[in-house]
Amino acid sequence: MFLSQARRRCLRPPLPLFPVSQFSGFLRSFSSVPIKPVAYPPKPKESQDTEVNQPSPGIENQPPRRKTEPTERADSSPPETVSASPDADPLAWTRRDARFVKDVPTITPVAYPSRVAPLPEDRVETPKYAEGDAEHGDLRNEARKIRSDAGVRSYLGLMEEEIIPFPTLIKLDKRPTEVPMDLATAIRKVKANAKRSFLETVEAHVNLGVDPRRSDQMVRGALTLPHGTGKTVRVAVFAEGVAADEAKAAGADVVGGDELIEQIKAGGGKVNFDKCIATPMFMPRLSKIGKILGPRGLMPNPKLGSVTNEVSGAVKAAKCGRIDFKMDKTAVVHAGLGKVTFTVENLHENVGAFVNALLAAKPVGLKKTSKYAGYVKNFTLCSTMGPGFSVTIQSLSTAADLYAKAHAS
Repeated sequence: MFLSQARRRCLRPPLPLFPVSQFSGFLRSFSSVPIKPVAYPPKPKESQDTEVNQPSPGIENQPPRRKTEPTERADSSPPETVSASPDADPLAWTRRDARFVKDVPTITPVAYPSRVAPLPEDRVETPKYAEGDAEHGDLRNEARKIRSDAGVRSYLGLMEEEIIPFPTLIKLDKRPTEVPMDLATAIRKVKANAKRSFLETVEAHVNLGVDPRRSDQMVRGALTLPHGTGKTVRVAVFAEGVAADEAKAAGADVVGGDELIEQIKAGGGKVNFDKCIATPMFMPRLSKIGKILGPRGLMPNPKLGSVTNEVSGAVKAAKCGRIDFKMDKTAVVHAGLGKVTFTVENLHENVGAFVNALLAAKPVGLKKTSKYAGYVKNFTLCSTMGPGFSVTIQSLSTAADLYAKAHAS
């Protein structure tokens, strides 16, 4: 205990020799500068005629109130009564009155009845069926019988368990691959399946093994079918002078020069012809209507034989059944080779002429061991709205060779 008391005495801070609180008045008396009290002037009172509040909206017959200062101290004493002297303003409020007045109207508290849980005797029971109700009695008996039968079956282990089938993978029925057939057989099938109300066209769709993104592998050309297309072709010729007279004699439907160009330009893109032939001197002038003829495939092209000085021969070829073909973006060539009313021999010869022209338009950079291998992938023959039939490459080669021999001279 001695050591603990000694430690406590040593750790306690030393007491001052002279306490300040006892000698503060004594030391202040020796100060040379006297301390004077400071008096602040009282704040002037506001007049009763200034800063009078307007009555709050929604509160009728309420006297105006004077603004109160926010720095006022709250006073819990009751408000003073307004002086009843005749000189005093009856509408003037004191500051104590303003402290106990609010701008909002008084809200009357609403008392809601307490919620009490319903007693057992207050609960509504479901109505029971009457004793003499035969219909509901039969239903109760049937339900009781079903429950009893289910209990017996469950006890004896005779309950039928629901068998859930194990999930299996259902294989889709693949569409049978079409076996290519001979050209003559395919033509007969196309003619047999053309059952529409209008006269259908026999179409050829050829899938080529070239790259459509390369410009040096573009496939396009033109040919005159031996037996025509079976369609009336309207031919327009842009020529002047002697060439225009030859075109009219050959059977051209529309012949003209600059006036025909202005007519097409002023007509808003309306054209009344299917083929367009022009002389070389008119090609610079056709640039005015290039946006009209180009999207329709009517722009004359020297590679297709539609820009020539031999106007009469070009018109006759167009009238006899000259067709143009061009590969699309998917490397497929589409062409119409006649009507379904043509004979099998005529369609066979038209297909041979088309295949011969297709081989003539083969790109030079496409090097393969055979003229068909790698170039013609498949050849499909169909009608306008009929099913397609694949044709063998051997039969196409035979038809093309027969056409080349017949028209070698």
